[in-house]
Amino acid sequence: MPPRAPHEPAHLRGEVGFTKAAHTELNKATQRRNLQKATTSIRAKRARVVSEREDWQDLREAGSGIKRQVAALMPELLEQFEEVVTKNGGHVHWARDSREACEIVTKLIQETGEKNIVKIKSMATMEIALNDELAKAGISARETDLAELIVQLGHDRPSHILVPAIHRNRAEIRDIFINEMPDTDETLSSEPAELAEASRLFLRRQFMDAKVAVSGANFGVAETGTISIVESEGNGRMCLTLPETLISVMGIEKLLPKFSDLEVFLQLLPRSSTGERMNPYTSLWSGITEGDGPQNFHVVLLDNGRTAVLADEIGREALKCIRCSACLNVCPVYERAGGHAYGSTYPGPIGAILTPQLTGIDSAKDPSASLPFASSLCGRCDEVCPVKIPITDILLEMRHQKVTQHALKGEKSLMNLAALAMGKPAMWNKLMRVMFMGRILGGRDHTIRHMPSFLAGWTNVRDVVTPPKQTFRQWWESDEAHRLLAEARKQGVPQQPAAEPAGPLHPSDEEEES
Repeated sequence: MPPRAPHEPAHLRGEVGFTKAAHTELNKATQRRNLQKATTSIRAKRARVVSEREDWQDLREAGSGIKRQVAALMPELLEQFEEVVTKNGGHVHWARDSREACEIVTKLIQETGEKNIVKIKSMATMEIALNDELAKAGISARETDLAELIVQLGHDRPSHILVPAIHRNRAEIRDIFINEMPDTDETLSSEPAELAEASRLFLRRQFMDAKVAVSGANFGVAETGTISIVESEGNGRMCLTLPETLISVMGIEKLLPKFSDLEVFLQLLPRSSTGERMNPYTSLWSGITEGDGPQNFHVVLLDNGRTAVLADEIGREALKCIRCSACLNVCPVYERAGGHAYGSTYPGPIGAILTPQLTGIDSAKDPSASLPFASSLCGRCDEVCPVKIPITDILLEMRHQKVTQHALKGEKSLMNLAALAMGKPAMWNKLMRVMFMGRILGGRDHTIRHMPSFLAGWTNVRDVVTPPKQTFRQWWESDEAHRLLAEARKQGVPQQPAAEPAGPLHPSDEEEES
């Protein structure tokens, strides 16, 4: 990708938190329309093909179980994978972080003497900012996935895991092609067929000239040393077969124990991502075959914080992710704020739980610290995740960690006071009885539009109805409530048995509970 444009907003570089970035992105009406239309369409397609499978929940459970097995046996599986790949003529490199990974890939390309390479879309290479590092070494990396190409030519950033240019419409894509793609002029229309043909002609020259390709990996199989790429356009097939040297960057969590495990994931992934029963292209390779395909094959196994994530009993569930983007397509926060607001390679709900764990949250002011709060906790993401990642559970745990470890000044004390009040019914009831004083903040229409101090963040984007003159408990004790209850009894309305008063259990009750 060309060097970063000087005018690129700070939030696209991940330098500001989600809260501030979202305010910028929410004002982009065209982007919001594009996202709403695209995600609605993908959701409908996914729901249709998923409903065809009576064993869908069984497939999800199987996928989740396999991924948990990978987490439990990671060291053994990685060594097995390395052994088989090496036996098949490939070379395995280990990268502890993004710096090491970029250095390895750069050195391998430099050894070939090439200055131009092609790439198939890879989240891992975006995570480590490989294109930027290659550019510093004088190496140009051309993205070949159509959406990724649009992003690259537009000097933009991806905003979706599956469809990086989802925030762009056809008219915008046409303008990008005319301005950035050689031999393309004003006669190009915004029709999808013409746009696809223009990109095909442009990329064909890149494929035919390239001697080196860099790929990611959807799955790696420890048993056979196989790497798999699934895609829809055929660009991956061109990258994986034509060049003389192939370098695959694979996150260590992408492993599967057995070749037969692909049966499960090749049903889960296409249905959850593109809403297809099967992806058009599935490429598998296990090493070097004389006279067929690349004759120099390298695998870079990327850690980059993943080992630390494995150490967290709750957070490690995020590593089960197969990058389907189903959680993004159902998330109301993502649909409105867009992927750029997350300031991360991984946007949406999965990014909100994965990025902070991979990068760490050094302080409450760290840009990643706000990501666990970029959610309404509606639970849609839990329902659609093909490998049953408990995203909302992880979000809550990370919020807890953020507040306890990196709380803003006064925030921890405020939360402790709230916990104290909620834990003592008598104190809580007294506080609720004075809440009516908040009515002075409302006007004649009983609406609070501006709240003081740190509470102003709530009313900056929404109005608040003034509290009632009395709480429900106060009303329940009133003459009016007693009168209505007496009338209901006269009319024969069934009454619920009185609830037991809240309070600590008696010793005998504790024994019965246990």
